[in-house]
Amino acid sequence: MKTTWPDLLTTALLGTDRRGGTPTALLDAAATATVRRRAGLRPATAHNRPVPAPPDTRPALPPAAHRRLALLLADRDRTTPSGAGGGGRRGAAPNLSELLPQWLTSANEHGYAAPPALLPALLDAARARTDLRADALALAGPRALWLAELNPDWKFALRAGARGIAPATDDPSAVRRLWEEGLFAERVAVLTHLRLREPQAALALLRTTWVTERAEDRLMFLDSLREGLSPADEPFLEQALSDRSRNVRATAAELLSALPGSALATRMAQRARSCVSLNAAGAGEITIEAPYECDAAMERDGIAPIPPSGRGKRAWWFAQLIDATPLATWTDRLQGRTPEQIVALPVADDWQADLHAAWCRAAVRQRDPAWARALLGPTPAASTRVATIGDPAKLLSILPEPERSAWVARFIASHGLAEAFQMLGVCAVPWSEPLGRSVVDALDIARDAGSYPWSFSGVMGLAERCLHSSEADGATALTAAPEESADTTPGAGTYWAEAFQRLVSTLRLRAAMLAELEP
Repeated sequence: MKTTWPDLLTTALLGTDRRGGTPTALLDAAATATVRRRAGLRPATAHNRPVPAPPDTRPALPPAAHRRLALLLADRDRTTPSGAGGGGRRGAAPNLSELLPQWLTSANEHGYAAPPALLPALLDAARARTDLRADALALAGPRALWLAELNPDWKFALRAGARGIAPATDDPSAVRRLWEEGLFAERVAVLTHLRLREPQAALALLRTTWVTERAEDRLMFLDSLREGLSPADEPFLEQALSDRSRNVRATAAELLSALPGSALATRMAQRARSCVSLNAAGAGEITIEAPYECDAAMERDGIAPIPPSGRGKRAWWFAQLIDATPLATWTDRLQGRTPEQIVALPVADDWQADLHAAWCRAAVRQRDPAWARALLGPTPAASTRVATIGDPAKLLSILPEPERSAWVARFIASHGLAEAFQMLGVCAVPWSEPLGRSVVDALDIARDAGSYPWSFSGVMGLAERCLHSSEADGATALTAAPEESADTTPGAGTYWAEAFQRLVSTLRLRAAMLAELEP
């Protein structure tokens, strides 16, 4: 039997019966040839070693919290993603992956660094769940970008800008060098970090390279100016209204309209005043005369000329004008009325829905709590009231947290949970005691009413994440399976019992989990 490597391959393919020899002899010859081949290989050229990872000087996690993070990360592949809601699961065991967002937030508030050994699992979790990325990258620290350069699976950290990762230096010359020579993610992190501390220094840095940036990068950098937006940004944003990118122009116009004293806001107010007035008799009815054209000046100021499918041009232009008009315009235009009085005025010719929806968007854009209160109303006493204000969750986000939670608690007491999911999402975590109690009571009422249990799975999942742990004792009474009648869905009682058991065990586990993070 020939023992060269090609001959051995031929013998293995054709068989020892045709080529001579035995299978054992063939395997022995192949083993010998393999050793010979390996021994004869010349060493390859060594690659450059990676640059060492940057230091992370933050304190390490307490041992119990370290173990808890390992458990939470190990459990994430065995549970539903965040969007599904923990309440959709069967069984009474807590969904550990739904506790991970709150754990990360608390760990970052304490200023801890992620354990180096858990960084790969943490980045894998952030890759799989976008809702974790900001907090996961913040906990991972500067080493997240270092690892992302070495593993293509974690490139999202570079594309996302790693906003949770502050630059490692505050030296002006080093910041300038990183801005001019760094990766895109590093540049976004530098600009965002500087904007938080010195807004105008960040704007000055952006000006140095603005004209040479790609359109998609200009859009990202411009969006970072939302943080700390002030009248000092107006000259730069006015110039951006003439940008060659339509998206950049639209973002600049949106930012300028959030500055009620800007020249753009003044121009919009002049146009809007000609569209909205009280009727000639002064009887307190608003009349609307929408624009008949969208001229070049309006387009430059951010008015999109082409409406979406199914929307009339005049209504589309009118809505955009009202969106960008300072809300203080209407007190003067409508004879000194307060926002509450203005919202209460009737609107002629079926324009009320368009006008109120535009006022809602303006209130959100301008962060005006007085108008948000007026559009929401003091007490949501009727479901028709909710329909007239569009998206109450966005309006609620403007209000101070105690007021926001109190409004949602009253809403749930009046309307139940059917329309409350988005509103609950804008309330601070953990929920206040009145809000948490209203949610638990509404779930209890839904259960006793024989409601279809799976329709409340989203709210139950929110409750697992957001209820204060002190609510565990109060919810314990609901963990027993209720008696089922002929009118209830088969198995519904068992489902409700499991859901409440999971809620109670999750609240108690969360209390222990957060205690472990205390120094």
